[in-house]
Amino acid sequence: MRILVTAPYHEKGRAELAQLFGEVVYKSWKQHGRGYKPDELITLLADSRADALITEHDEVTAEVIQAYPGLKFIGVCRGTPSNIAVQQATEQGIPVFNTPARNAQAVAELFIANIITFMRHTRESIEWLENGRWGVGAHTSYLQFKGNELAGKQVGMVGFGAVGQTIAQILKAFPCRIGYYDPFYTADDEAYAKLSLEELFRTSDIVGIHLPVTEETKGMIGERLFSLMKPNAVFVNTARAVVVDRMALLDVIENGRIGGAILDVFDHEPPDETDYRLIRHPRVLATPHIAGATHEVEDHHVAIMNRSLKQYFKENNRDVRQWVNKESLTINVTSS
Repeated sequence: MRILVTAPYHEKGRAELAQLFGEVVYKSWKQHGRGYKPDELITLLADSRADALITEHDEVTAEVIQAYPGLKFIGVCRGTPSNIAVQQATEQGIPVFNTPARNAQAVAELFIANIITFMRHTRESIEWLENGRWGVGAHTSYLQFKGNELAGKQVGMVGFGAVGQTIAQILKAFPCRIGYYDPFYTADDEAYAKLSLEELFRTSDIVGIHLPVTEETKGMIGERLFSLMKPNAVFVNTARAVVVDRMALLDVIENGRIGGAILDVFDHEPPDETDYRLIRHPRVLATPHIAGATHEVEDHHVAIMNRSLKQYFKENNRDVRQWVNKESLTINVTSS
């Protein structure tokens, strides 16, 4: 079997794939800085004579899958395979595998780091010092940048999957009080309070968004929920921009109705003019979609993907948790 790999995949991981299946053709999207578009991917599959695909950011549309009905599998190095036409793959009997929780630790660490940076005015104090300022008397930096501690704060998480749970586990050490909203999950740990969405927004000092993009979650966070937040509360989104009504967020920020926002995702990437109104606001801390950008994330998704493929194809295990479309036909594959 020949596998086309367009996801970042380190040399050791590719060697393991080759040992399992035969041959690996490596064309990472990082080589030109963006995911492959459908027509480019079709050409790449043809040129490489691939039997299977492991991707990350490429647009694997129904047209791509229809052009290659004989694909043995599609692996997507993401938690949610939103860039894959999963229904089309299922109809063609092609199993799809994902890598859930690959970036949970990375996102959790940046989520917490940015909250502390925001609450302690770290960014502003660094700029102050780099510009040759120190301050004396009533204007000393010690008084100018007095902030707040994270310990003891109520942190509410909208969505309590791998990222939310990883954040909660870390925040217990501060300690923080943890509340969450998730209609599909109930935590075993009684230290985490399951709340209604309204109660979470009303009681939290920090509101974090950890939602996937679905028809139900698009625009889910808007004016009604923002109006419930405490005047000094901080809103954090390291998930997906489309789950938030950005104009409603911009309104509460510009009118000082909440304490501020911490954003890593935007409606348009690169950002448009409206996004920059948020990014440049003094009560907003923004980063350029880097929450999951660590070297370890690649290690994680390679390990998860290789383990899943080995279990499915070599050990004939049909209970692989990372198998997204279990309703697809069972395919017997041997190494070529």
